[in-house]
Amino acid sequence: MRSLELLAPARDKEIGIAAIDCGADAVYIGGPDFGARKAAGNSIEDIAELCGYAHRFGARVFVTFNTVMTDEELPHAHSQMRLAQDAGADAFIIRDSRICGWEDITVPLHASTQCAIRDAERALLFEKAGCSRIILERELSLEQIRGICEAVSCEVEFFVHGALCVCYSGICRLSEEIDGRSADRGECIQACRSLYDLLDAQGKILVRNKALLSLKDYNLKDRLEDLAEAGVCSFKIEGRLKNASYVKNVVREYDLALNALVEQHPDLYCRASFGKVHGGFHPDSGKTFNRGYTQLYIDGKRGKWSSMDAPKSMGERIGTVRRISRMKDRSSMEITINPCTENIALRNGDGFAFISKSGVTGFRGDVCEGLCIRCKDIPGLREGDTLFRNLSAGFEKEIESKPCRREIEVTLDIEIHGDYVIELHAKTEDGRTLDSRFCSDVEAAENRDRALSMLRDQLSKHSGVYSFHVGEVNVASSTVPLLSASVLNSIRRLTASDLDNLPVNARPLANRRRTGFLPPPARAAEGELMRSRYCIRYELGLCPKYQGAKNTGQLYLSNNGRCFSLRFDCAACEMTVSEARK
Repeated sequence: MRSLELLAPARDKEIGIAAIDCGADAVYIGGPDFGARKAAGNSIEDIAELCGYAHRFGARVFVTFNTVMTDEELPHAHSQMRLAQDAGADAFIIRDSRICGWEDITVPLHASTQCAIRDAERALLFEKAGCSRIILERELSLEQIRGICEAVSCEVEFFVHGALCVCYSGICRLSEEIDGRSADRGECIQACRSLYDLLDAQGKILVRNKALLSLKDYNLKDRLEDLAEAGVCSFKIEGRLKNASYVKNVVREYDLALNALVEQHPDLYCRASFGKVHGGFHPDSGKTFNRGYTQLYIDGKRGKWSSMDAPKSMGERIGTVRRISRMKDRSSMEITINPCTENIALRNGDGFAFISKSGVTGFRGDVCEGLCIRCKDIPGLREGDTLFRNLSAGFEKEIESKPCRREIEVTLDIEIHGDYVIELHAKTEDGRTLDSRFCSDVEAAENRDRALSMLRDQLSKHSGVYSFHVGEVNVASSTVPLLSASVLNSIRRLTASDLDNLPVNARPLANRRRTGFLPPPARAAEGELMRSRYCIRYELGLCPKYQGAKNTGQLYLSNNGRCFSLRFDCAACEMTVSEARK
């Protein structure tokens, strides 16, 4: 039976804990330095606290060390890894293969998606180096993923949700070229979300002021079974800069989807950690940050992947503007919408967005009643415009007010002896067992059945991270001790405390032997800033290969006086962005 892991991002320990509560089997988090999201660093102390919480459920904590490091930085990185290892980190996500040679780093190493692993040959190189897991590029088809999984014996991880880089992972130099801040150093300025003009060889503007390199967000919730069948063991959610509500919402949605897959194939799969999620909100990834969703190249087919009009989150489409009424002082307005569905419910504080000639404009609804929105005057909004809701105040309140609760199930078998000795045999879902004996000097209960019912009720309550279920109750005599609710509650709490002192029987995590072999780093071709499976010509209907369009000749991207050349390799179905013209 293969364990399946839902891997969640954590900007900080609080978000990491929330992700675990919502069903994550593992979280990945940045340490103090050397993470590919420089703005999401965390202290070793916080990592230790997160590890302590995660391990109660057999969940894991992976710490990122996935930047390119200089020779001078290696000793500092080594020191931080030692500290993180001592703090309880379960694995390190790495970019620099020199780490594979450090014998005192004994936790598993996972080769980051920044290692540019897109074929079996390169996957085998990192396996040979001793990486226990490889994290594949997102631009792969299901058949390519299957081929890699069949070629290697290490674990395979794949992104299933979140923002997409337009370039192949790990070899983008556009941010560094424009602003001097390198994505390889965790300082990406997200130049792919900027607005560009598209020019032909004569300098004629073909497209003006569009986010021509911006992709929709990834969403493979409906393809988890396909990925599992192909050999993927870890399903990764992008978003180490995302807030808590985003992480909670997406993790809970994928937790339910992964549970459904496991329940459908109980003989094939199980979850990688323990505990069931109780209560909470109803998740909906359409109501959280997204640029629209795509499955990219998973089916081996080119499609419409861009978010040219909306490089920021647009959210859910709610309808069109039917009428705009401006107040006399022109400082505020009332918007009436034609809803696209019958169940649109607007709340005060909802955030909205629309696309105008100048791009995406967002605004907040001060007062929302029925299908009317009252707000400050919004220049550029016109009757007939499509309106989106990118912040649902009601949904955000629901996430906040209905927290998820994760609990380990415990079965109690009870024996009661005539001398008023109560023996408890506890067994957790992860296989821990505990035998306890409690003696009582109270009188026998007059109503035996009522006393047993009370015993069941009180011992079946929740205690900390444990959900108790009373199984078999054997009574060796005709009498039952009359135990108060407070005594029974104390027995339950003591049992929970004793279980906490037993290590969880976590599912094994692969850890390969290091060989000293160092795979070569991924490098861009000379003068190349990025290479991508994404194609601007295809998105605009200008593709000669699939759309029968005439060859456009040389094309350029222009932004703030900078010009970048585009090259299209139709045989490989790739686009490259090259250094700026001089």
